[in-house]
Amino acid sequence: MNFIKTFLAAILAFVVGSFLVFFLWIFILLGIAGSMEKTVAVHAESILKIDFSDVLTDAPSSDPFAGIDFATLRSTRQLPLMKALRALEAAKDDSRIKGIYLRMNGNGGVMGAALLEELREAVVDFKQSGKFVVAYDETYSQGKYYLASAADKIYMQPEGAMDWSGLAFNLMFYKGLLDKLDIKAEVFRPTACKYKSAVEPYILPKMSDANREQMQALVNSMWNTIAGSVAEARGIDLKELNRITDKLEVSLPEDALEHGFVDSLIYEDQMKDIFAELGVASDSDGEYNFITLGEYASQVGADLKNISADQVAVVYADGAIVDGEGFGKEIYGNTLAATLAGVRDDEKVKAVVLRVNSPGGSALASDVIWREMELLKAEKPVVVSMGSYAASGGYYISCPADVIVADKLTLTGSIGVFGMILDTREALKNKLGITIDGVQSNASSNFLATQPLTPVQRSMIMRGVDKVYTTFTNDVAEGRNLPIEKVLDIAGGRVWSGADALGIGLIDTYGGLKTAIALAVDKADLGDNYRVTEVTETPTGFAAFIASLNMSVREAFTRSELGLMMKDYNTVREAFRQQGVLMYSPYKVEIR
Repeated sequence: MNFIKTFLAAILAFVVGSFLVFFLWIFILLGIAGSMEKTVAVHAESILKIDFSDVLTDAPSSDPFAGIDFATLRSTRQLPLMKALRALEAAKDDSRIKGIYLRMNGNGGVMGAALLEELREAVVDFKQSGKFVVAYDETYSQGKYYLASAADKIYMQPEGAMDWSGLAFNLMFYKGLLDKLDIKAEVFRPTACKYKSAVEPYILPKMSDANREQMQALVNSMWNTIAGSVAEARGIDLKELNRITDKLEVSLPEDALEHGFVDSLIYEDQMKDIFAELGVASDSDGEYNFITLGEYASQVGADLKNISADQVAVVYADGAIVDGEGFGKEIYGNTLAATLAGVRDDEKVKAVVLRVNSPGGSALASDVIWREMELLKAEKPVVVSMGSYAASGGYYISCPADVIVADKLTLTGSIGVFGMILDTREALKNKLGITIDGVQSNASSNFLATQPLTPVQRSMIMRGVDKVYTTFTNDVAEGRNLPIEKVLDIAGGRVWSGADALGIGLIDTYGGLKTAIALAVDKADLGDNYRVTEVTETPTGFAAFIASLNMSVREAFTRSELGLMMKDYNTVREAFRQQGVLMYSPYKVEIR
C-alpha cells in the first residue's frame, strides 16, 4: 500500500514539476519577447543608428518565437521592412533626429539582396531632408559597403579590412550523394525548359551549359547594379572600379582610402569629433544620444492619421509555396487565397499590394493563389511588389496584377515547371536490408510504390508536367498582355534579374514596397485621404503556440550540433522535399 502511495506521489510530482518547468520557460520567453519591444526615449539631439542589431525581414513573422535563439536564450529583434521604411520616413521630418549613423556591427543583418537595396534607397531618400548620413566600421563586407556608399562620408578603422571581390554564385549538387545512397531521381521536365535547372543537382555533377549561361548573366546584372551605384556615389569610374575589383586592390584600409572607397581612417572614439563638426549637441558628459532603427521604429507605430479612411491593404506572400492551410515559414496556398478573398470582400479596402518574396513551390497551390488574384483584380487594383526573389510559382502568383514592381536586385522569372520523384527502393534494400512486395488489381495500381515506373506511368506524369507549363505560359501571356511567342522566348525556366526583367516585359517598373503602395493609391484614385494596413495571419490557440515552440526548440538544438553547417543542412533538407509537379526556383544570390 505504501509502495502504491509513493508511486502515485512520484507520478504526481513529475506531472506537477513538468508543468512548473514548462510555465517557467513560458515566463522566461515572455520576458525575452517583452525586452525586444522596450520603450526607448527619443532625445532632442538624437542620432538614428543603423547597426544591424535587428534582422530586417521582408514580412512580419507569424511565429511568436521569431528572433529567439533557444540555444543561448538570446533574442534578436525582427524588423519588418514596412516598419523600417515608416521609421526612416518619419525620421526625415523628426526635428529630434539630426542624422543617420551607419554602424553595421550587430548580430542581425538584412535577409536578402533586394531588401538591402530598398534600405539603401530609403537612406538616400532620407538625405533629401538635408540631414547627414555617415558610416563607420572596422570591416566592410560587400553588402555593408553597398549600404555605406549611400552615406555622405565613410570612415574606417585604421587596422580594419574590406571585402571587395565581386559576386559569385555556387550551387550544391546531390548526384554523388544520391549515387552513394542508391537513390535514383526520376526527373520530368518539358523540352522547352532547358533553363529550368532546379532539377540539375539531382542528375548532374555540375552546371549545364544553359544553367551556366543564365547564372552568369544574372550575377553580371546584379553586380552591374551594385558596382554602378557605388561608382556613382563615390565618384569612381565604373571601368576603374571593376579593374580594382578584379585585382583585389581594395582589402586594407589604406587601399580603401587611396582608391576613394572611404574618406578617412580613424578610430571610433574620433567619431565624436565628426558629430560635433556636424552640429550635434552632446550631453553633459560629452556623449551623444543614439537610437537604433528598431528602437525608433517601435515608437513610430502604424499609420493612424486617417483612421477611418479607405485602405490600401498590404498582403504578404513570403516563403516557399506549399499545399493546404497553415502558418509558418511557408506560403500555404489555401490560407493565402482565403486572405486575398478577405481583402476582396472588405469594402474599406480599395486597393491591394501583394508583397511577394518566394521561390515558388507547389504548382497546385500556386494555381489556387493565382485564381484568387484573378478574382481580386476584377474588383480592385492590385499591385505586386517583388522582394529578393519572386520566381517560378512566385512569378505565377504575381502575373495577374495590374502592375508589377521589382527591385533591380530581385530574382524573378523562372517561368517553367518540373516533376521529380526520388526512388528509394534500392537504398532501402542495399543500405537497410528492407524489401517491399505486394499484389495489385491493375497494371498501375502499385504506382510509385514497389515497382519502377513503366513507360505508361512516365507518359502520364509527363503529360501533367507539360499541361502545367502550357497553363503557366498562357496565364503569363494573358496577365502581362504579351504575345505567347514572346513569353515562350523568355520562359523556358530562365531566371532574370529585376534590372533585366523590365526590358523583356516581366515587370512594369523599378522600385520597392513604397513605390508599389504609391502606385496602388494612384490606381484607386485615393489622393491623400487613405491609410495603409498590413494584413497578417497569426495562429491562435494553445496548440499553435506549442507547435511553434516545438519547431523553434528543435531548430535550436539542430543548430547547436551543426554550427556553421546548419545552412548547408537546411539547403539539403529543402532540396529533398521537392517532389511532385513544381514551379520552383532554388537560386539565391547573396551579397556577403
